[in-house]
Amino acid sequence: MKILSSAALGAACLCLAACLNSGLPTLGEVPHFTLTNQDGQKYESTAALANKVWVADFIFTTCHGPCPRMSAQMHKLQEDTKDLSDVELVSFTVDPKTDTPEVLTAYAKQFKADPERWTFLTGPAEALNKLSFDTFRLGNVGDGKLEHSTRFVLIDRKGRIRGYYDTTDATALPQLVEDIGKVRKEVL
Repeated sequence: MKILSSAALGAACLCLAACLNSGLPTLGEVPHFTLTNQDGQKYESTAALANKVWVADFIFTTCHGPCPRMSAQMHKLQEDTKDLSDVELVSFTVDPKTDTPEVLTAYAKQFKADPERWTFLTGPAEALNKLSFDTFRLGNVGDGKLEHSTRFVLIDRKGRIRGYYDTTDATALPQLVEDIGKVRKEVL
């Protein structure tokens, strides 16, 4: 009887450990930030993303390179996670001079962004640069070249970076959806 109880206890511990940790690494932390959303409203990350799993990217609306493809992939991600109310999508501009809230609203409509789940953010170049370069480690914003990363970033409910996903890789989006599921199962 004790052997069976020990085996059951061991299995329960393994199951609990799996629920507590997805196995994904912690690659950094996202501090609180305040920017402006596509509606021209102040966006406080702590309130807006509380207890949310979220995916971030950096784009600009006049991009003729990877941005339209990235935004199309973000739309697909929005569709793939449409039943997951605790998953948010956040697109930061790398061209805050051009990408006003009005411009971001038009861009969001072009990609059928659900404003309840997919937010577009602008703000001072310095704040965006700090997020892109220092926090997400993706490169500088507003340096005149408008170059940026083509990666999506997965952030958990505690504001920890859990993965980077190269949007030029066909396997990245399915892997991101799978990893979102893993992170959602983690116990706070």
